[in-house]
Amino acid sequence: MTLSETRPWEAAAALTVTVIVAGTAVWWVRRRRPTPDELERARRAALAATGRLVDGMLLDICEMQTPDGRNLTLLEYSYRIGGVEYECSQDITAMRETVDSTQVRAGFPCSVRYQQRSPLNSIVVAEEWSGLRDRLPNLPGRSGAHLTV
Repeated sequence: MTLSETRPWEAAAALTVTVIVAGTAVWWVRRRRPTPDELERARRAALAATGRLVDGMLLDICEMQTPDGRNLTLLEYSYRIGGVEYECSQDITAMRETVDSTQVRAGFPCSVRYQQRSPLNSIVVAEEWSGLRDRLPNLPGRSGAHLTV
């Protein structure tokens, strides 16, 4: 096939493919990419909706300053899955409306949501879910029970 023998439909098809490829390339370059905060919010929402629950323990809540001068509030916690102990931290700086950091107590139990195929991907707090507990559970006991030796 030479250029002088091109049929009109072949030229139209080539032009259509060229326009589609150019349009896709322009869209790819100019599309709006999610910010890191939006990605983190989506991760928390997905874990709150589909994550598995396990009991954990709050280790600490700490304030940390980044090199660019921002202050971060980190919630440190641990949990055990299949005999493996995990220690993680969650940045709760953006969730000041959900979590009152002055009410978080180290040593209290908590609920942790984690991704089954990647147990390190876990949270204690999300916008619509919280694994924090405000008090220790009351265990039922018998009144008047005495220890005898």
